[in-house]
Amino acid sequence: MKPTGLFPLVVLVPALFGRAQDTAAASGSIAPAAPPPAPASARVIPPNVDENYVIGPLDVLTINVWKEQALSGNILVRPDGMISMSLIGDIKAANLTPLQLADQISDKLKKYIQAPNVTVVISQIHSKVVYMLGEIGRKGPIEMTPEMRLLEAISIAGGPTDYANTKKIYILRNDAGKQVKIPVRYKDALKGNQAYNLQLKPGDTIVVP
Repeated sequence: MKPTGLFPLVVLVPALFGRAQDTAAASGSIAPAAPPPAPASARVIPPNVDENYVIGPLDVLTINVWKEQALSGNILVRPDGMISMSLIGDIKAANLTPLQLADQISDKLKKYIQAPNVTVVISQIHSKVVYMLGEIGRKGPIEMTPEMRLLEAISIAGGPTDYANTKKIYILRNDAGKQVKIPVRYKDALKGNQAYNLQLKPGDTIVVP
């Protein structure tokens, strides 16, 4: 038997397949090729840290230099506010935002790397803490939130215990190298008087007798 029906079928299948591809492309059902990943940017802001966060001693930074693994990694800010990196040595990190520090590192690396791309991320915060002592639910350090006030800190620490004397709560603060005692009017603060809901500073100790 002569295969008289095969030739038209062979011609028809590629034509139908090609038409199906054209239709799928027109409808957008075929996903375009993904673009190559962009390089890390010195302007990336970690979602959990405000872009205006000021780095302090004992904070831990994650520094990434694009395509330079030997220069990237976690770095502890020393008590003197400095960090150390290969090639550039010591650089001041304290009192800078992550973006400011990234820019300074990038400037110093330009002597050794063409167009360095640097990202600085705060991975651990240890410089911005207040301390809770006495008849409080949770004693010890607690991390500060931006513009943290007295009531927020006490609430995070679990609040005064049943044995606390809330009339004699006070804050110990280091002011220019001298420790000062700041009495707290806790009940007035609870009533909504912001004048007594004092704004805290890093290193403050809240004592609940």
